[in-house]
Amino acid sequence: MTNSIASTYEDFLLASENAAISAATVRGKGDGKLADKLATDSLRTSLNRLNHQIRVVIGEGERDEAPMLYINELLGSATSNLNLDLAVDPLECTTNCAQNLPNSMCVMVIAKQDSLLSAPDTYMMKICGSSKLKGHLSINYSTIKNLQICCDKLNKKPEELKIVVMDRERHLNIINDMRSFGVNPILITDGDVSAGIEAAEGKIDLLYGIGAAPEGVITAAAVKALNGFFLGKLVFQSDEFLDRSKKMLGEDIHKIWSENELCIGDDYFFIASGVCDGWIPGVKFSSVGVEVFSKVIFGKSKKIHLINNIYSNE
Repeated sequence: MTNSIASTYEDFLLASENAAISAATVRGKGDGKLADKLATDSLRTSLNRLNHQIRVVIGEGERDEAPMLYINELLGSATSNLNLDLAVDPLECTTNCAQNLPNSMCVMVIAKQDSLLSAPDTYMMKICGSSKLKGHLSINYSTIKNLQICCDKLNKKPEELKIVVMDRERHLNIINDMRSFGVNPILITDGDVSAGIEAAEGKIDLLYGIGAAPEGVITAAAVKALNGFFLGKLVFQSDEFLDRSKKMLGEDIHKIWSENELCIGDDYFFIASGVCDGWIPGVKFSSVGVEVFSKVIFGKSKKIHLINNIYSNE
């Protein structure tokens, strides 16, 4: 690969897989915080060994929340001529890892400097789907209107629509509207990153509802490379979150963001390494070694690599 960003993917793949393995060592043991810490510590160690200067634009919080990977943390080599931005969740679906449920994984986006929105740690209303619905839906529309458009553009009856919504109290009105229209929403407890990607792939019709804004940026980058669409608008839990977001984004806090605004250009790639089985198979331990599955999606070429590595116990 001639692209300077894409050519680094193997370095980051190793870091992602190390994080997935670390989390998987305590998979199903009921301690999500420990799994998250193990993944984060492994990732930081791996990234600090790289000969690139890496700035965390999407991490797990502010600097005072260390040992989490914090926003604006610098990793790797300070003398590198290649400066990269990193959006990362060392352990997406922490609770699922603790309970050994589907779609826990390490996810990251590596991009050319100043390509990714540094989203505040607040909520985001998200609508995400395939190219068939691109340009037709809006966060400003009612849920019913968006569903009517889906039926029209996808040539489906309401009961045929596959729409994923996180099972949260904040979504009661959305869920009730969907059911009144004849849609039976697919409710998930966690994992809207994988759900967004599956929507872009056409495996489901939509991801719909409010989730974390930082994961929205990661999802948008993957969705963009898959030619899908993503719409996001920040939602604030309190005045404190509103004030923090204003400091980061100014008047843009009320903007509706598309995938092309959350991830600018195509000089980037997305990596996901499975911890638990789901969209990607989870880590498998055996007497021979450790088997890890990852997907890499390249923004420029649109290529998708499913990678299966085995690390020997020797």
